Amino acid sequence: MKKDFVSIGDLNRDELMGLLADAITLKKERESGRMKAPLRGKVLAMIFEKPSLRTRVTFQTGIYELGGMGIYLAPSDIKIGQRETVPDVAKNLSRWVSGIMARTFSHSTVTGLALNATVPVINGLSDLEHPCQILADFQTVYEKKGRLEGIKLAYIGDGNNVSHSLLLASGLMGMDMRMAYPEGYEPNEDIVKKARSFASTSNGSILITNDPKEAVEKADVIYTDVWASMGQKDEAEIRRRVFSPYQVNEELVSFADSDFIFLHCLPAVRGEEVSAGVIDGPHSVVFDEAENRLHAQKALMVKLMG
Repeated sequence: MKKDFVSIGDLNRDELMGLLADAITLKKERESGRMKAPLRGKVLAMIFEKPSLRTRVTFQTGIYELGGMGIYLAPSDIKIGQRETVPDVAKNLSRWVSGIMARTFSHSTVTGLALNATVPVINGLSDLEHPCQILADFQTVYEKKGRLEGIKLAYIGDGNNVSHSLLLASGLMGMDMRMAYPEGYEPNEDIVKKARSFASTSNGSILITNDPKEAVEKADVIYTDVWASMGQKDEAEIRRRVFSPYQVNEELVSFADSDFIFLHCLPAVRGEEVSAGVIDGPHSVVFDEAENRLHAQKALMVKLMG
């Protein structure tokens, strides 16, 4: 693997599957009470520009369970790029810690940290990608479906950071991904091009459409995300109107495979992007998915910091 984990595209197919296998092993060790401590004495600096539940708790718990410790750096602690430049933050932290995780607004902050740090840098979320989330998502799909190759995954909603990482990972793993979005909210063109390049060598496929029913037809996995992410709340009312035909509800999921699973990276707004009947229904595995953030990220930290 590369030194850093900035994009899901930093991995090849074998590396991604290896991380998922390691995550499942670590999960079993935790469940059995026989956890090891391969990162004893290691320290993870955790930079947050955005509030967080899952990212903060899973990284901080994960590094602790691996024998190390995490240092939470709030937006007011560093004011990265304002009080101190990104390169200077990276160079300082590299002298003290074993790894850096950053949850930022701008993807360039993560790439700047990676370029200037001598320790591994992990993208905990940026405006372009959310690669750690997709590790947990694919671990969940593998656990529930027994495979990734050939799985039909439908993503309904905004062309955002989660959709970008899903596109890249689906292309890598030979999955058939269909993305449905409202006009004007399409995914990044360069990401789509790269995902299709991956799919061309993995027997996968990428379909981009404005029709949610076309995307969901016979899907094994249905995925959605909030309509207005952090930093987009001023657009919330407009987005509600534009995205309302893209709600994942009982009518839409009726077109999927009868044994489909429902994923959501959370937090969710019931009654907006997903109906309560779907997210709280028998096909939903969103809390298994959220739990797997812990295990997948532990596997990633061991690989990069071990």
